[in-house]
Amino acid sequence: MKDPDRRLSFGAVADRYDRSRPDYPPELVDDVIAYAGCGSGSEVLEIGAGTGKATRMFCARGLSVVAVEPDGEMAAVASRQAATAGHNVRIIQSDFESAPLPDGAFGLAYSGQAWHWVDPASGFQRARRALAPGGVLAAFWNRTDWSGHGLRAELLEAYKRNGASHLRRGTMHPTGSSPPALPDEWDPELATAAGFGELSVRRYERVLEFASAEYVAMLSTHSDHILLEADQRERLLADVGEIIARHGDRLRLPVPTLLYLARVPS
Repeated sequence: MKDPDRRLSFGAVADRYDRSRPDYPPELVDDVIAYAGCGSGSEVLEIGAGTGKATRMFCARGLSVVAVEPDGEMAAVASRQAATAGHNVRIIQSDFESAPLPDGAFGLAYSGQAWHWVDPASGFQRARRALAPGGVLAAFWNRTDWSGHGLRAELLEAYKRNGASHLRRGTMHPTGSSPPALPDEWDPELATAAGFGELSVRRYERVLEFASAEYVAMLSTHSDHILLEADQRERLLADVGEIIARHGDRLRLPVPTLLYLARVPS
């Protein structure tokens, strides 16, 4: 299991996660479906469904989703949201590595903001087994780009004041700049060894706007912040919120989304 404390830390904030986390660019979802050649009614596999933010976007395009999610609270929110929307979703509460999935059954397996929680030694092989010939694996992440941002220096000081500079490896820390084309979470050598080809990367640009309360709520759903001591976390979040509030109570932040694609040979 990879980083079990962090991977299963989201259940305590599941509803807030669903309210606060940004979704994904609609054109990314359309591109993934078109690249995989899926049609309305196709059954696809989701790896790490969380509360179903990506699930709902794929279902809205007529797909039937088998969604694997290890955290019970997150899975419960995803199930409730799917039922409310009338979507065709079957949720399997399990680690992806041990989920009971048929071999060669899916034309598409996708993972939104979750592939980095999969065991890299077995994840690509497990996905390869679940996919049919010609099937596609798509993993995507929202990132942040703080380079040149007017509040970057003040926010860095807030993290330093509150003893949280060690969070710089997280995606929300204001040291973050334009993400690399191939981050640690996506290993092309492992994908190739597992039998994937046609590896490619796409990037989708967005600028999102947050009020201070919205940004702080979203920040509090990230695992590195969740696992801070409660007093330290509250001081940091209050400090960050106060900085944004002083600057017009609006934070405009570039949030590029990176998409990684691989295909099983036909």
